[in-house]
Amino acid sequence: MWWLLVFLCVLVLGYTGLCLFYALFQERFIFIRFRTSRNYRYKFQAPFDERFLDRPDGAEVHALYFKAEAPRGVVIYFHGNTGSVRRWGKYAQRFVKLGYDVLMPDPRGYGKSTGDLSEAVLHADAEAWYGSLLGRWKENDIVIFGRSLGSGIATPLAAHHRPRMLILETPFADLYEVAMNYLPLLPYRLLLRYPFRNDIAIKRVTCPVYILHGRRDNVVPYASALRLYSLVPTSVDREMITFPKGHHSDLGRFPRYQRLLDRVLG
Repeated sequence: MWWLLVFLCVLVLGYTGLCLFYALFQERFIFIRFRTSRNYRYKFQAPFDERFLDRPDGAEVHALYFKAEAPRGVVIYFHGNTGSVRRWGKYAQRFVKLGYDVLMPDPRGYGKSTGDLSEAVLHADAEAWYGSLLGRWKENDIVIFGRSLGSGIATPLAAHHRPRMLILETPFADLYEVAMNYLPLLPYRLLLRYPFRNDIAIKRVTCPVYILHGRRDNVVPYASALRLYSLVPTSVDREMITFPKGHHSDLGRFPRYQRLLDRVLG
């Protein structure tokens, strides 16, 4: 039976090594960051400018601000985990044509944003960007939009304020459920430093909430978004728009997607 003992020891060591590897390098799996040089010039249809914020810890975070003619409000758009505003900026046009300015920040390590990462500083940076809008806009003029991982920043931000509405595209209830969807072997509740507990934050949201999700999403389980929707306070106007043939990154191709934006923002 010695071979069985050896096998079990190898199995335990391998599992422990896998846990340690994930614990040390999880940021590389969660945040797929692409840097952009400071002198890079973006090219988009809508007029825009670049904005920088200096943070207390010495970091500098960057965003693009897209401008509509005679804007009726502003959308603060928190994008997904892959790429930077160099990739995501094209989606601002959906809101600009409806008469909204768009502020699209890059988290630390993305694009031209710098600084050390933690969940706490990501939320603090989001608060700073939101505060930068209040000089011109009233809270009722601000729409918070979270796409995928960006929902983990957008939802707590909406919970701390009273924006016009919160729109979440392919969101999750918490990042544990997303991790379990990929590799349901690790003790993520012990290892994960970025839980992004939308399921807790959503209970404090007081503005209308719109959730868009595809049933065929193989990145963020549809069930996770459905659980998040179930936790929206019953006193809040809420709506979940399901795309039966939708995946994780293709909801914008469905006419219902644009119809929703036209209806709630138009």
